[in-house]
Amino acid sequence: MTRGSFSIRSGFLIAGLILLAGAHGIAVAEPSSAATGSFNAYVSRVEARLGEQHSKRVEFLALPASGSDAATQLGRGELLIEKLTPASGPELSGAMLHHWRGTAFAPGATAADFERLMRDIDSYPRHFSPQVIEARVVGGAGDHLQARMRVRQRHVITVVLDTDYDIAFARLDAQHRFSVSRSSRIAEIENAGTSSERAMNATEDHGFLWRLNTYWSCEERDGGLSIQIESVSLTRSIPRGMAWAVGPFVESVPRESLEFTLRSVLNALRK
Repeated sequence: MTRGSFSIRSGFLIAGLILLAGAHGIAVAEPSSAATGSFNAYVSRVEARLGEQHSKRVEFLALPASGSDAATQLGRGELLIEKLTPASGPELSGAMLHHWRGTAFAPGATAADFERLMRDIDSYPRHFSPQVIEARVVGGAGDHLQARMRVRQRHVITVVLDTDYDIAFARLDAQHRFSVSRSSRIAEIENAGTSSERAMNATEDHGFLWRLNTYWSCEERDGGLSIQIESVSLTRSIPRGMAWAVGPFVESVPRESLEFTLRSVLNALRK
């Protein structure tokens, strides 16, 4: 969801790998320095492209793959979800990159409405339930904030993560606004909500989510608000020989998370 999250949450649980880890006790350390470097380089290219988009009113939002049909689909209330992960992506030893984009239209909403919603981090548990359990601002001021969230994902089993984000808000003008949310800490929580709750250390973590960046853009036009979200995440890779069984499920989780977040924003704006 980004505002946290912006966030929040877009591609973050690998249910098939959860099953694998649960069955075999597999835990993985932090991503390798090579994987982290490749992820950071990829993110830099994404942010350079978004920076170019956000510098001009024309093409402020990326044109969805459906092209000329996009306006009709969005007008009908459809969400346009696109997988942007490159087929031949960066070399990520032991890790996987996930990149998705979603576009939607909120009739009657304004850019100011959207920014108020995303800045109100304390309200995230209400708007993004059941994925967001807790959320609060822990630092920063003005257009730069640090937020802390506890998020939960259910896919066969339940996984709880404590996540910290650095969030920045900006605008081209009153009708064009955007934000960037970058994870600064992600910890898997064992026995969440019990007296034995604790954050797993790097050698115990299963690698369901190592990094998550979320980028929101909105443009006020045609009697409403066009909204776009991109999420780029890093998770552990699928163990050798398991792609045929786990791969399709792994691909579905980031998409479903992004779609849930975008739909939740639309519902909140309607209210």
